[in-house]
Amino acid sequence: MTSAGRPSKAGDDRILPVTRWVAVFIIPFLVVADVLLYAFPTRAGELFAWAIAPPLSAYLLASAYLGGVWFFLRVATVRGWHRVRHGFPAIVLFAGALLVATLLHLDRFSHNLSFGVWLTLYATTPFIIAVLAVVQAPRDPGIPDAADAVIAGFARIGLALIGISVFAFGAIMFAAPEFAVSFWAWKLTPLTSQVLGAVLSLTGVVNAALLWDSRASSFRILFQAQLLSLSAIALSLIAGRDDLLWDRPMTPIFIGVMVVGLGLYGGFVAWCEFSLRRAAASRVTVA
Repeated sequence: MTSAGRPSKAGDDRILPVTRWVAVFIIPFLVVADVLLYAFPTRAGELFAWAIAPPLSAYLLASAYLGGVWFFLRVATVRGWHRVRHGFPAIVLFAGALLVATLLHLDRFSHNLSFGVWLTLYATTPFIIAVLAVVQAPRDPGIPDAADAVIAGFARIGLALIGISVFAFGAIMFAAPEFAVSFWAWKLTPLTSQVLGAVLSLTGVVNAALLWDSRASSFRILFQAQLLSLSAIALSLIAGRDDLLWDRPMTPIFIGVMVVGLGLYGGFVAWCEFSLRRAAASRVTVA
């Protein structure tokens, strides 16, 4: 505490105004990308940064952006840095991977305004978000909220292992895109393989944080965003079912993983909501 009795900056759990404003700045770009990729996937070469075929790849990238909209909206509005902090390393890795993929495949991109925006955002976002994460890091008090819940060890380890497995698979798609092209559930190019690998990295980085943080309040928003993305992917598989290659074993495997993932993530999000609401109600009753 300071001499005036106010909390010191370290551990005050405050989200700085600059962090909120960066989130507000990013949201419109994600919304526009979602509209373009969902509504006009076959015109991505004209309206987006590059031509994406088949549409299912565009839908999958859009699903990550959809989760990002929710995440950054909450960064801009929620109280408590610890509630969103574990999403920042995931964004850094995702954006950084897309920057690398872009530089490796510049010949695939369109020479239009969308590509200029794409390149500018991915050349700056990973570094800006990384700096914000470092500056904000000491503000996490490291203790549960007044109305919080503890995530059981088996759930934390299980979700972390799922995330790490998905991350490893995404890393293979990014590091060996030609190999991924040969077995994936729909047609890919080396560029779309690396983009999808970057998308898969998100859940791995977020879930790994469960190994050292047991606060339900730290993951409520992040898993809401992930569940939103998973739901969007599930709908995309229905909309883009004609793109699926049913002669490849990866197709039923991917669909099965999606179904299981929806069940697990949906159950975890429901548990977080119930537990945190119950904790809040108990606190009010005691007070």
